[in-house]
Amino acid sequence: MKIDKRLSLFCVLDVEACNTAVDEMRSSLVYDLGYAIVDKQGNVYRTRNFVIYEIYVLEKELMKSAYYADKLPQYEEELKDGTRQMVTMATALKIFRKDCKEFGVKAIIAHNARFDYNALQKTLRYVTKSEKRYFFPYGIAIWDSLKMANDTICKQKLYRRYCEENNYLKKNGEPRATAEILYRYIANNDNFIEKHTGLEDVLIEKEIFVKCLRQHKRMRKNLFSSSRLATA
Repeated sequence: MKIDKRLSLFCVLDVEACNTAVDEMRSSLVYDLGYAIVDKQGNVYRTRNFVIYEIYVLEKELMKSAYYADKLPQYEEELKDGTRQMVTMATALKIFRKDCKEFGVKAIIAHNARFDYNALQKTLRYVTKSEKRYFFPYGIAIWDSLKMANDTICKQKLYRRYCEENNYLKKNGEPRATAEILYRYIANNDNFIEKHTGLEDVLIEKEIFVKCLRQHKRMRKNLFSSSRLATA
């Protein structure tokens, strides 16, 4: 694919993971990784949809503790028809880094990015017995669209009113900022239900990311910085 080098391109990413309070070593291991390469307008240049073999197949008992284990029959059907691709963690890592390099990705974005970041790092270390420790390419910024939304969309009077009218408020009275609620507001669709599968969630979260950028407001972006504000 010929890429316009003048474009700023981003990778919006989402994972689904197992959850177990019994075995901390194996909690939050990723079985579903989805991502999309997008520009500031939300145009999509490439999508990936990976089911991770070492977790999905080799950790059958653990998969019963997946946050959305009820969706496993859907995964089986989509693996059969080719909608989803099963790969090893090593293959997912190789393709992910190759895509980031090919498209000159400026930043990797996830909603509540700390979870996705930690889960992918932990999964890679678990699968490789710590021979490989870092999933994300060195030098590419990691942005959190939850932080971005809190500093832009959530401060708007219309969004606050929307949350008040629909009882989407935290205990402290501040508007909630889940991807599902933000997308309901952006899409003007109160019936929207988040799929909780990697790529499908990415395609709504990239709309949240784009909406934040369009505000042209100062906002926190970087996952590892709590105070620094930047203008989109």
